[in-house]
Amino acid sequence: MANSPLSIARFRVIFIICWVVMLADQVMVLHYFGLPWKAAMIDSAICNTLLLTACLVVMHTLRYYLPRGEQYINIFSICLLLTVVWLLLTKWLLKLSLGNYDGYDDILHHSLSIRFSIGFLLLGCVTMISILWYNQQEQKEKDERKTDAEKLAREAELFKLRQQLQPHFLFNSLNSINALIGNRPEEARKMVQQLSDFLRGTIKKEETQWVTLEEELQYLQLYLDIEKVRFGNRLSTEISIDENTSGLKLPALLLQPIVENAIKFGLYDTTGDTVIRLYAAREENNLVIRVLNPFDPETSSPQQGTGFGLKSVKRRLYLLFARADLLNTEAKQNIFTTIVKIPQGK
Repeated sequence: MANSPLSIARFRVIFIICWVVMLADQVMVLHYFGLPWKAAMIDSAICNTLLLTACLVVMHTLRYYLPRGEQYINIFSICLLLTVVWLLLTKWLLKLSLGNYDGYDDILHHSLSIRFSIGFLLLGCVTMISILWYNQQEQKEKDERKTDAEKLAREAELFKLRQQLQPHFLFNSLNSINALIGNRPEEARKMVQQLSDFLRGTIKKEETQWVTLEEELQYLQLYLDIEKVRFGNRLSTEISIDENTSGLKLPALLLQPIVENAIKFGLYDTTGDTVIRLYAAREENNLVIRVLNPFDPETSSPQQGTGFGLKSVKRRLYLLFARADLLNTEAKQNIFTTIVKIPQGK
């Protein structure tokens, strides 16, 4: 069982101080009842050294054996047994060492019940403190393991979301390249290069890594260049960034599935040219990004715009911030808007 070195050291210092104080108190009490200082110090040293040893035995035992439920009776029995053994051994050593002092046998005989009570009480206190201490450490380790397990599960789910998103975009791009190879080979070659640059950048980024808004927009532009080759003049974009967003951060590659969703439901369900607009601003302590795309109310339901891409982004934000209100959508007239808030507490 791993314990903090500083905590263990502090506990040992406190325990030693208490033992020294008890040793000194016993010397003064014995001297008060007529025992010479030397005899009182010998008595106290023998008695308390053996008691300290018994306490250490209990502490060491509890380090590897913590009682559960009805097992506490076993700890009580061990404390009682150790107290009896300690008292018998102490009595024998004290008689052997101080038997030549006049009147000492009477003092020892009359103090046995008090010694037993104090010894049992001290062993009981040490036992309960040790049980509480080791239970606390065990619970702390369980909490740490639980936190680590939750972190691993969260990272695994984030990775799974990424693996689900990348093939979706990649297959669309490859289909477009295949369509261009025959009659527009130059554009197909350009698209292959753009796709290579985009995928190289995404592979280097860890899913939980944070990047500045400027870096994220650079990767987004690579994606938009690919999409513009796919859709030609039908697709155009407008990006407006407030100056007060400089230095704000967001999870890497968060915007690509949002913009992909806007392009998909903006172009597939409308005719003519389509403009995808992106606005970024700072609101209080949040980076707020709005992505707008048109839709045809007669042929498209706005709820179609909340497909897997947006669900994956919402889930990712929840895993990172434990909040379900960071991604919202709204439809007004023929404009579908996706709103993302990124807290800047990190």
